[in-house]
Amino acid sequence: MSGIGVIFDCDGTLVDSMGAWHEVDRTLAAEAGIALTKADADAITTMSLPEASAYLHEQCGLGASSEDVLAMIFERMRAFYANEVEARPGALAFVQGLHARGVPMAVASSTPPDMLACCIERCGFAPYMKAVVSVDDLGTSKREPAVYDHARSFLGTDRAHTWGFEDAAYALDTLRAAGFRTGAIYDNDISGSWDALVARAELLIPTWEDLTAEAFLDKVRA
Repeated sequence: MSGIGVIFDCDGTLVDSMGAWHEVDRTLAAEAGIALTKADADAITTMSLPEASAYLHEQCGLGASSEDVLAMIFERMRAFYANEVEARPGALAFVQGLHARGVPMAVASSTPPDMLACCIERCGFAPYMKAVVSVDDLGTSKREPAVYDHARSFLGTDRAHTWGFEDAAYALDTLRAAGFRTGAIYDNDISGSWDALVARAELLIPTWEDLTAEAFLDKVRA
């Protein structure tokens, strides 16, 4: 379908991994005798990994340094991506359906590149993506549209004809402000409550099993 492109977030959108990300902070903190508050969790959700590591060290007292915290997180999450992560139900079928209909796709994620590549390969998405990019490639975060524009450059589409699918409310704010089309899938209230996603997305689904590629493209054509 000429002129239409789709950019997917990875964690919480294509794959079931946000629980592991939320838990790794709490687990590492608990092992050090530190209890994270809801305010801590809310703050960390919008941060890049270096920012979150600095926050956990400086504000919560975890680790000998922010670099130490980052290394601990990486060790736990690399093992998770290599051995445990799974695609969200229906996600691969949706991606395959778009690919069969000629829709170019990419992944734009806040996950470090090595973990991201491992995850996309393990869960079967790699053959269908024009690009898999991380905010780390650009030294930015999803509070800015740069990572989406970088992914879009591989699709040959403009912002107005490129859909971004996210589970995080703050990332949808970025997409919408930049003029992208916005799709959302609910994952958890930390990333974005149902009401928060409704307020930000043109299209919201509970699971990928609730949307076929054909139904999505019918909406795009409407």
